[in-house]
Amino acid sequence: MSSKPGAEPRPWSLAARLTLWYAGSAFALVLAVSGYLYAVLVRNLEREDDEWLAAKTATLVRRAAARPADLATLRLETEMGDVRVAEPLLLRVRTPAGVVETPGMADTVPADAFPPPGLVRDFRAADGRLLRLRADQSPDGAVAVAAALDRSEDEELVADYRRHLAVVLGLSLVACAAGGYRLARRGVRAIETVTATARRTGPARLGERLATAGLPAEVRDLADTFNAMLGRLEDAFGRLARFSADIAHELRTPINSLRAEVEIALTRPRSTGEYQDALGSCLEASGRLAQLIDSLLFLARAENPKTVLTTHPEDVGRELAAVRELFEAAATEAGVRLAVEAEPGLVVRVDRVLLHRAVGNLVANALAHTPAGGTIALRAARVAGGVRVEVADTGEGVAAEHLPYLFDRFYRADPARSSGGGRVGLGLAIVKGIVELHGGSAVVESEPGRGAAVALTFPTGSEMTES
Repeated sequence: MSSKPGAEPRPWSLAARLTLWYAGSAFALVLAVSGYLYAVLVRNLEREDDEWLAAKTATLVRRAAARPADLATLRLETEMGDVRVAEPLLLRVRTPAGVVETPGMADTVPADAFPPPGLVRDFRAADGRLLRLRADQSPDGAVAVAAALDRSEDEELVADYRRHLAVVLGLSLVACAAGGYRLARRGVRAIETVTATARRTGPARLGERLATAGLPAEVRDLADTFNAMLGRLEDAFGRLARFSADIAHELRTPINSLRAEVEIALTRPRSTGEYQDALGSCLEASGRLAQLIDSLLFLARAENPKTVLTTHPEDVGRELAAVRELFEAAATEAGVRLAVEAEPGLVVRVDRVLLHRAVGNLVANALAHTPAGGTIALRAARVAGGVRVEVADTGEGVAAEHLPYLFDRFYRADPARSSGGGRVGLGLAIVKGIVELHGGSAVVESEPGRGAAVALTFPTGSEMTES
C-alpha cells in the first residue's frame, strides 16, 4: 500500500482476492464441520452423564421409598457411590428415618447448590472439579436423593480434543491458503496470458491468437472472444492498409496530371489556345480531385454516429421515376432500357437528396456494366424488414468471390480496370453509407453473365402508408 499522504491504497491483485476467497471459503467449511463435531461430542458426553444420573437417582428413590428405615443399606449404597471409577459419584439420601451421604459431600457441594428435582446443573467445586448435579424425589416428597457426578475426566477429554482441534484447524488454514493460492494462480494464469497477448498486440502482430486448449470454460469464452476481436482488428487493419494505398494512388493520379500539365505549359511560351487546353486539363484533374475529396468527406460523415438526417415522407415510385428521367439520356445513348417497377402508394421517410444519390450511383454503376440491348430495372416493394429498393441489371455480372468486397472503398472486381470516366471507386461504398445512415442495409446478388441486383432495405420505422 502507498505510504504517501493522501494517496489511495493500492487495490489487491485478482490473484490475492481469489486466494483469500478460496482459502476463506474452504477454511470456513472446515471450521463449521469441526465446530459441529465438537458440539456433538460435548452434547453426547453430557447426555450420557445425564441419562446415567437420572437412572441412578431414580433407582435410589425407589429403593429408599421401599425401605425408608433401612439406613444401613442406604449408607452402604451412598458410600459405594464411586461405582464408575473414572467419574466419582457423591450421593445424599434423605428419608423420614434420617439422612445418609457419601463422605465429604457436605464439604464439596452445599445443599442449596442442587437444582430443583428432575433438573441438572453444572457446579465448580472449591478444589476445581467440575460436577454435574441432579436431584430427585418420590411422588410424596418423603424421600429425596441428590447426586453429584465428577465430570473432570470428561472436561479433560474435551480440553484434549480442543487442543488437537486447534492443531488441525491451524494445519487446515495453511493447507487452505496453499490450495487457494494454487487454484487462484491457475485461474489467473489464463487471464494473465490474455493480458500479455493484448499488451504485445500491435499492427505487426495481429495474427497472434490465444491457445484455448485446457482453459476453464469461463476463461475459454474470454479467450475465444479475444481471438474473434483480434480477427476483426486484423481484417480492419488490412482494409485500412488497402484503403490507404488506394487513396494514395487515387490522389496521386490527378495531382500528377496537374503537375505534368503545368510543367509542360511552362517549358516554353505558348499560344493562348495551348494555355487554354492546359487549363482545361488542369480543371478536369481538379474536378476529379474535388469529387474524390467530396466522396471521402461524405463517407466520414456517414460513419459518424452523431450525424443527424433531415428526413421527410417521400413517394418511392415517384422518386425512382425522377432518377430514371435523370439517366434517360445516358441510357438511350448506351442502348439500355430503364424501367421502374414500384408498388403504388409506397411512402418511405428518407432524405430525398441522399436517396437520389444512392439510387443514382447504382444506376450509373449498372450502366457502366450493361451492354447495349440490356435492361436496368428500378424496383420498390414492401418486405418483412421494411421497404426494399432494388436496382437490377442484365449486364456482365460479378463473380462470387468479389461479392463480399463490392461495398469496400476503391474495390474493383477487375483490378486491371482503370478508374477512368470520372469514377473513383467509391460509388457503392457511398450507397452503403447512405442506407446505413437511415438504419438500413445493402446487399448485392449476382451471377457472371446474368447481371447483378443491389437491394437497399430501409427499416420498418422508416415505412409509412400514404393517406
